[in-house]
Amino acid sequence: MAKMLFIISNGFEKVGRATRAFQFAKVALEKKHEVKVFLIDDAIHWAQLGMAEGARASTGEEMKPFIDYLMENGADMFACKA
Repeated sequence: MAKMLFIISNGFEKVGRATRAFQFAKVALEKKHEVKVFLIDDAIHWAQLGMAEGARASTGEEMKPFIDYLMENGADMFACKA
């Protein structure tokens, strides 16, 4: 089992990139790796309740189910408020 840190900085203007990063974190957690997600810059908005609703990648994957899975399955998530 590896330890993986995902640092996400993309917010609303690059929602596809942010969604894909959450998806990769979910895949890593499913494979039993230790996962931590750190939100910086514009990505801190994803930590606010309801902000991920309706956010999706251009390929159709929704962000919220990825975040929900991470939170429900023990991934540590941090947000930098600066």
